[in-house]
Amino acid sequence: MRLSLIILCLILSGNAHAQKETQENITQDILAIKKVMYAQQEAWSRHDLEGFMQGYWMNDSLKFYGQSGLTKGWRQTLANYQKSYPKPEDTGVLNFDLLDISPITPGAYWVMGRYHLKRSVGDAQGSFLVIFKNIEGSWKIVADMSASDH
Repeated sequence: MRLSLIILCLILSGNAHAQKETQENITQDILAIKKVMYAQQEAWSRHDLEGFMQGYWMNDSLKFYGQSGLTKGWRQTLANYQKSYPKPEDTGVLNFDLLDISPITPGAYWVMGRYHLKRSVGDAQGSFLVIFKNIEGSWKIVADMSASDH
């Protein structure tokens, strides 16, 4: 009886430790994802679209869904940004409101939020949902769905 009680206590103790470690991992993942998004804000605000795109998975399987429909691939997504935002006054200053960052599966999170562009050519804002995946130790956006407010 005493041995069973000791084993049960060890199992419960190990489970509590695993849950704490998991919560710590989630917290670290969220901080790393926020770091990527804040770096994107800074790059965009410098009109560094290639720097902004460093937060995205550099792969033909990247998916971006916006006003123009579905775009596939990192290079095409960058080309679309370059065409739509050719000058610094077009990009302006970007700010994200990160409303929710939640794990989907181990190594993958969604981020829901709003973006705000302060620009001399007219401000813009909208909503987004991006999917981050940990790829070879780096957090990258693998899918993006953005919609501007009208």
